[in-house]
Amino acid sequence: LSVPLELLLGFLIALLLNEKFRFRSFARISAIIPWALPTAVMALSWQWMFTDPFGVINDILIRLELINKPIPWLSTPLTAMLANVIADVWKTTPFVIIILLAGLQSIPKTLIEAMKIDGAGYFTIIRCLILPLLLPYIGVALIFRLINAVGIFDLIWVLTHGGPANSTKTIALYIYDVAFRYDDINYALVLTILLTLILIILTYGITKITRPKYEE
Repeated sequence: LSVPLELLLGFLIALLLNEKFRFRSFARISAIIPWALPTAVMALSWQWMFTDPFGVINDILIRLELINKPIPWLSTPLTAMLANVIADVWKTTPFVIIILLAGLQSIPKTLIEAMKIDGAGYFTIIRCLILPLLLPYIGVALIFRLINAVGIFDLIWVLTHGGPANSTKTIALYIYDVAFRYDDINYALVLTILLTLILIILTYGITKITRPKYEE
């Protein structure tokens, strides 16, 4: 759930930060701050903001008249997962921004100017020039974020402990429970090896898909 959102938001924000405007350097530095914060500290902050009924999130939504009563964000399966996704997207989208912004900076300005002279619009330039040249960078961001998202532990452990009713328990939390709660180290090792093999296969597939055609 979080990785596609992070790729989309990261791409849009990277496009914005690649443009020239006042205080661009400050905006770029500010965009990195969520990534630089310790995950446990950030998760505690989100836990406080999602608290029912006195959290900041509920207060803002009620003031904006978007809801009539506080939402128990961390107490129901659907909203607990949504809260985890929101926190994870806020935390790790800056990583995607950094990777894609580096890719945008590597695209020669002369190519963009040439397309503009030929009459290409902004969205045509993005579709026909920027996205194809960004494919390797998108692949790198996707691989790192996919591995991190599959193995996520600290954020969910602090925010919901995998609850309620195991609705937010990830594979990493499950392996942790098997190894240290149920004392089945062998089974936990098997799960870890299988997860590693699956991630290797996915990484290989993403590398093939995101390889530029001209490299083939």
